[in-house]
Amino acid sequence: MHDSKIISVGRPIPRIAKAEALDRRNVRILWREAAEPIVVDVGPALMNLRIFARLRTDDDLFRALRVSEFGDCLEWPDGAELSAVWIEELADASLDNAQFRDAMDRLQMSLDGMAARLGVARRLIADYRKDKPIPKSIALATRYLLEQRKAG
Repeated sequence: MHDSKIISVGRPIPRIAKAEALDRRNVRILWREAAEPIVVDVGPALMNLRIFARLRTDDDLFRALRVSEFGDCLEWPDGAELSAVWIEELADASLDNAQFRDAMDRLQMSLDGMAARLGVARRLIADYRKDKPIPKSIALATRYLLEQRKAG
């Protein structure tokens, strides 16, 4: 008799439930495991490989994206595919304003304290807490501070 078992190593592959193309190569992604969608700038991935050359400039083609049958990637009619793993990594490099406020709360940082830690003006921190788009460098630095807090 033959016993079939599933062997898994590491964490499961992220799966996309829904995706919607937005402006400037942003995509609203709803992960199967998540309750709320997030917006991910996929531009850096599109700049990386030749297969994405048309997607960089063709807005109609970019908007024609669809989620693959298994939710493991985004697909375009020209045959280009962007894996969910890569999209998840890109998402880690971004923060929205609510996430930034939450990070400041978890870090127990004031406007002045966060400005000093990130090396920017207090006014910018106040704007990031409201509605100013957060640059990737600030998002990555903030995520780093959160990781350091967890490790310590």
